[in-house]
Amino acid sequence: MEISFHGAARGVTGSCHRVECGERQILIDCGLFQGSHALVEDNAGDFGFDPAMIDFVVLTHAHLDHCGRLPLLVKRGFRGEIVSTAATRDLAKIVLSDAAHLQEEEAERTYSRPHGHRGPAGPLYTLVDTEQALGRFGRAISYGRALELCPGVRVTPYDAGHILGSASLYFELEENSIRRTLVMSGDLGNRGRPLLAGPVVPPVADVVVMETTYGDRLHRGLEDTLEELYTAVRETYARGGNVVIPTFALERAQEILYYLKIGVEQGRLPGSLTVFLDSPMAISATDVFRAHPEAVSAPIAALLQRGEDPFAVTGLHLARDGSASRAINAIQGGAVIMAGSGMCTGGRVMHHLQHNLARDSSSVIFVGYAAVGTPARRVIDGAEFLRLFGENVPVRAKIYTVNGFSAHADRDELLAWHRQIAPTRTYLVHGDEEVMLKFAGLLPSLGVAMPTPGQAFAL
Repeated sequence: MEISFHGAARGVTGSCHRVECGERQILIDCGLFQGSHALVEDNAGDFGFDPAMIDFVVLTHAHLDHCGRLPLLVKRGFRGEIVSTAATRDLAKIVLSDAAHLQEEEAERTYSRPHGHRGPAGPLYTLVDTEQALGRFGRAISYGRALELCPGVRVTPYDAGHILGSASLYFELEENSIRRTLVMSGDLGNRGRPLLAGPVVPPVADVVVMETTYGDRLHRGLEDTLEELYTAVRETYARGGNVVIPTFALERAQEILYYLKIGVEQGRLPGSLTVFLDSPMAISATDVFRAHPEAVSAPIAALLQRGEDPFAVTGLHLARDGSASRAINAIQGGAVIMAGSGMCTGGRVMHHLQHNLARDSSSVIFVGYAAVGTPARRVIDGAEFLRLFGENVPVRAKIYTVNGFSAHADRDELLAWHRQIAPTRTYLVHGDEEVMLKFAGLLPSLGVAMPTPGQAFAL
């Protein structure tokens, strides 16, 4: 038995871990590296293993940095079964199709540039490749119920509380009468959020592989976070400007819609506010929420069962096509514009930044993680301008960073989760290296490792 690490090793994105048990090889996640342009080569590079030798892929959840290289895996020879929760399967269809579409568009733009300014030839994968990958999805796993992937390998998912359908995976492995238990944390959620139940801790295990995204800090309280959001919106409304919220389509978009709805109902936001959800992917993801009451919190499930929509804020407009998106740019004030991508690496939010970033009456509110090297991080760190569509757009809008909406557990939540599993061996992944070092110092000193890319360990 062996485990090797091929992504999110001393970094935050590109989660990909391989377990060998007997003659079987199981991949846990197969994600895209995200952040700087330098990672383009990492995504197109070798996996570090032969995709044709992988028998199963088990997904923890549908974020792009956990599932985004599945089409490439299939393109390079994977012919096994992809296993996930039903909600993760439905969200992955949306996420992967959108990623392929964006890559095809970017490849076309790159090809049309003057000679000498072209990037890599062709997209990483196409919509056709994505359809091939989606066809590999097989059995669905359900929280708390064990599934035998093959003789000697059983997996039980537990609600990770991160996004809809997210799971921590409890593996029971047997090879030559040797038994080991292994927990893959996936991304662990932040307790006390309205849409999802909190993370369910898997049973005690021999080995744990766990994320450390916020292993060095505590999150702000929810009420303080909401007041910060509402204050930013009210102040911008009073100035006569627009609010642009770069929004992750999965979970964050739905959560912000829910809080805007609550804010209007409680009188903490103007009732005349106009809200635009300018993201076809987020709109589709919201529909998936409505279709999976088994994966949401009990209060939200009860609302859905009564036919009430927790996301229908007064004044909400859904911009599904490009013309509806472009029409928003004519609005000078009083609008909250939610659009992807959350890290401002592409998508419709770029147009809204182009039209609002230079206006001192407007605001940009960042409500999620921004990786180093992304436009979002540059603005958060105080950039004086942002390069958009060939021009340097000055940053005059007021910039807010509201961190309390994190979908990741904080330091104390991670420590409590780890204590309950009580492993004899811990591998830290999915975190900046300096954060991992701080978190490692809080764990029992024996049996803690921070794998480097490609490193393998015997189980």
